[in-house]
Amino acid sequence: MNRRWKLLPGLALALTLALAMLSGCPAPPRLPPPAPAVPAAPAPHLGTPFEIQPQSSLLTILVYRAGALASAGHNHVIASHDLSGTFFIPAEILQSSFEVHVPVATLTVDEAALRAQQSAPDFPPDVSEGAKEGTRRNMLGEALLDAQHHPEIMLRSLQLEPAGSAAKDSGTVLAHVQSTVRGQLRTFTTPVRYRLTGDGTLEASGEFPLRQSELGLTPFSAMLGALQVQDEMRVSFHIVAHSGRAAGSAGGNPGPGGVNALSGGVNAGPGGVNTPFVP
Repeated sequence: MNRRWKLLPGLALALTLALAMLSGCPAPPRLPPPAPAVPAAPAPHLGTPFEIQPQSSLLTILVYRAGALASAGHNHVIASHDLSGTFFIPAEILQSSFEVHVPVATLTVDEAALRAQQSAPDFPPDVSEGAKEGTRRNMLGEALLDAQHHPEIMLRSLQLEPAGSAAKDSGTVLAHVQSTVRGQLRTFTTPVRYRLTGDGTLEASGEFPLRQSELGLTPFSAMLGALQVQDEMRVSFHIVAHSGRAAGSAGGNPGPGGVNALSGGVNAGPGGVNTPFVP
């Protein structure tokens, strides 16, 4: 009994020291507030409609090879010159919305002029017509974009947020976009630079990284990963749209800031095997 009472002072001292140590510990860091929820449904169409001019607009996607046998293939430039759809611009620019249609069947592979605009070491000009056609055939096939059953890719705005200046006539916004690829709904974000002119013309452009997996696609891989395509692509776009006030259609081609497309493939060199950009 006496021994128990002798132990109590030591236990009390230990508890006192533990409490002192705990009181000196810093509080756990506060977590950042959650990102604002993005609406699940496309934004309503408000304001003046601006119709996309396909002859003046361009979407491009750069797709890169990977794996131990990457040297047997090529990086690719996929492009669309046939964009259609509408931008709706109200008085409050952040309430703007858009819907863009990308026909799958007319996507091009490795146009010489577009490859020439890219970094020469990554996009040399020597891609044979047979290799281009093989990549395009695989890209449009049932295992990839399945053009027969899913003839277009659709992009709809969900919400716009400020990203730097966002005046009425020019600026940059961050667009939350809903994509429909092969019937699969996904979302991604992209910065959009815009400019409105007094004659009723809207120009919108941007460049951003986008992973194939973000679109519901699986990057191509073969030979236990020795031959594959990188998940991350580089997308660029330059879109010209006119309101009813614009006189006629604007011609010309987008400059080097044009869009680099949605998918790409790996083509083997002469005597090799053409592989799809996405399985």
